[in-house]
Amino acid sequence: MELAYVCEWEKRPKSTHCPSIPLVCSWSCRNLVAFTTDLKNDDDDKDVSHMIHIIDLEHPWDVYSISSGHTEVISCLEWDQSGSRLLSADGDGQIKCWSMSDHLVNSWESVLSSSLDGDPIVALSWLHNGVKLALHVEMSGSTNFGEKFSRVKFSPSLTLFGGKPMEGWMAVTVSGLVTVSLLKPGGALLTASESLCRLRGRVALADIAFTGGGNIVVAATDGSSASPVQFYKVVVSVVSEKCRIDTELLPSLFLRCTTDPLRREKYPAVTHLKFLTRENSEQVLLCASNQSGSIVECWSLRKEGLPVNNIFQHRSPVVGEKQPTILKWRILTTTNDLERVSAIALPKLPISISNTDLKVASDTKFCPGLGLALAFHDGSIQILHRLSLHTMGVFYGSSSASGPGQRSGDESTIKRQRTGGSGVHFKALQFSWTSLALAGVDNHGKLHMLRVSPSMGQVLEMNTTLRHLLFLLEYCMVTGYDWWDVLLHVQPSMVHNLVEKLHEEYMRQNQALQQVLATRIVAVKASLCKLSTATAARACDFHAKLQLIAISSTLKSLLRPHVLNTPDKSPGDRLTEICAKNMDTDIDKVMINLKTEEFVLDGPPLQSLQQLIQWVGDFVLYLLANLPNQGSLVRPGFGFMRDGASLGMLREMLVMIRIWGLLKPGCLPTFTATSDNQDSMQLLFRLLTKLWLCSRDDGPPQDPDESLIDECCLLPSQLLVPSMDWLPVNDGVIVKLQGKHPLRLQFGKASSLPSLGTAAPLEVFTRSPGSQKMDNLRCVHMGVCPTEESKACTRCGCVTMLRSPNKTNAMKQWEQRWIKNCLCGGLWRRIPPTHT
Repeated sequence: MELAYVCEWEKRPKSTHCPSIPLVCSWSCRNLVAFTTDLKNDDDDKDVSHMIHIIDLEHPWDVYSISSGHTEVISCLEWDQSGSRLLSADGDGQIKCWSMSDHLVNSWESVLSSSLDGDPIVALSWLHNGVKLALHVEMSGSTNFGEKFSRVKFSPSLTLFGGKPMEGWMAVTVSGLVTVSLLKPGGALLTASESLCRLRGRVALADIAFTGGGNIVVAATDGSSASPVQFYKVVVSVVSEKCRIDTELLPSLFLRCTTDPLRREKYPAVTHLKFLTRENSEQVLLCASNQSGSIVECWSLRKEGLPVNNIFQHRSPVVGEKQPTILKWRILTTTNDLERVSAIALPKLPISISNTDLKVASDTKFCPGLGLALAFHDGSIQILHRLSLHTMGVFYGSSSASGPGQRSGDESTIKRQRTGGSGVHFKALQFSWTSLALAGVDNHGKLHMLRVSPSMGQVLEMNTTLRHLLFLLEYCMVTGYDWWDVLLHVQPSMVHNLVEKLHEEYMRQNQALQQVLATRIVAVKASLCKLSTATAARACDFHAKLQLIAISSTLKSLLRPHVLNTPDKSPGDRLTEICAKNMDTDIDKVMINLKTEEFVLDGPPLQSLQQLIQWVGDFVLYLLANLPNQGSLVRPGFGFMRDGASLGMLREMLVMIRIWGLLKPGCLPTFTATSDNQDSMQLLFRLLTKLWLCSRDDGPPQDPDESLIDECCLLPSQLLVPSMDWLPVNDGVIVKLQGKHPLRLQFGKASSLPSLGTAAPLEVFTRSPGSQKMDNLRCVHMGVCPTEESKACTRCGCVTMLRSPNKTNAMKQWEQRWIKNCLCGGLWRRIPPTHT
């Protein structure tokens, strides 16, 4: 484990902290982190500002602080399964649901809320939506994604008509109430409360888990280690438009340390109570503490046979009658006496823990998902195996002046830390969704980002490391989660191999899955290629390919079948088929085979899509003009020279544009030609077809012949070759984290990033200060100093205007496709006009 970066608030006087306040932190699968701080308001001494801070990890300084409107301390933060909505609950019984306004990660609003006045909330969770995957480490060498990541049969907590999971949340309060709020499809909330059991008692700590059968299990304790930890089954149902809650008692347990004669009085308080995973209600983790130390126990629920007296035995036993069984909590493991625990983080990776999987994981030293993290009051963090509780990795905090760093177990330094009074320690800790990173908020409100190596620091050969990272990248691709935390571990030297292996694995999947993941894999490759200067040009190609796929599908969607009851393929498919069969280099001869009626559109949609059509024209011209000097790998565009599918797509689009141009000349791409009577489209189509014939899928790949290269050499003298604005400028933090030294960042200040002075950037990426800024989605120039507000993608940096300048339906349809996510699937963040 090592520190990747620390983000701190601007210098504030010491007195602004409230050490007694608990902090919370939550990490979403889209790699957004929400956390609270204990800073007092500047004007008022007594009050703590109840703010929720949300950051995306690629731009941690761009923090969005919500004035939450909570009047008491925020006790819980929970992201939903899609990672885009956040629940917050406080010590006054208020629960609020936050979602992005305008789909921007740095702009949030509260959409729904429910409250139990004056009843502090101790546990909070979204209802389960019934989706559960299991990662099988033993299958990590398998060719099929379905075997590596299998879907587990799991029922949603509550279903609507037709089996659709119902959305909602559930909370447990201090006074022993359980409250459920259900979101009805119309947007209204159904809320109900019920006490956990007939004798209501104080609940100091609670946690919520789900069972495969759709039930909910709540664990609760009153905070004293001498009292039992109670478990309840909660069933939620909707009866005649009202929400109904039924609760039932389950077996309870007493902590081992209270029955142990040596430790009976030693740890009076239970400080942490957690189910090991949300979907496993049969394993629970408990931590009991005193002023200076803690002990952690792991318990498991087992079925055991019940011995029955002979009197009750049947004289003639019925065939197949089993011995009666009973459910009992059994202790699995316990730690020795530890430092005092200040925070616990549990893994979210749903790794399968069958015996074979565990064996393969230990053989290949694959640790993500198997470790849980404990933060201690001396500032250190330990990662323990979640079943055996033995230590897998240790991070010694940075409380001494020498800055962060992992010291070997040097006794004197550890002693010095313990005696050093007010040490920095973590009050909240969270694992990322692949367990490759750990975020901690310390008692000064700083956010620390720690890398957790997939093998927990055990030395691996390069291939095994690559396989671990590949396995987790594939998991992110299949689930749609963000893979930023995997990129933390990719060194520039690994990029090429990872991209190649990822492509190999992808090509082994069946056709349907390949279609589903088609754009996602291009986005993953693009983000990998950005990490190394050697492959940066390929990142340009992958971005251009995303744009190409998007424009192609949009243009094809405009075609309408002439007769409505045509049984055969859609016009777009027929166009693809005819273009693939017809190898003619003359564009007009290809056009003859198409039914022109399908291409009849009104003028306005075509006119408004002219910028996209222009991009296609410019792109083809750029590719062909650069064909002669493609000997070196570095130039962007190289990836397309051998990519028959993409060249075929460009060919189809030229044919479509040509037909539309006959109907509406205004939509044609404009080229600056040297002679007036030259048909630029025909020329480009002829050269493109020759290039396409060299790299078709069914034939062996050939090198472009001499005559084609000669003609391409003449292109710049016939047409003015435009400069392509290839890659969005990437201002994120991931590229700067490859060194071993942690970055020091400040919230609210983007300028605090150290610039990369190591390698001069490639000519493709250099932008002169006076150059035009591009709207990468609409393919228009925004001027040197754009006045419009813009948004940028958190993942690839693609910039586009927030408000649409267009009124036509065709262009609105294009913009609507990218309102939630960028082409690469990243989220949008607002950027101020001056900064772009």
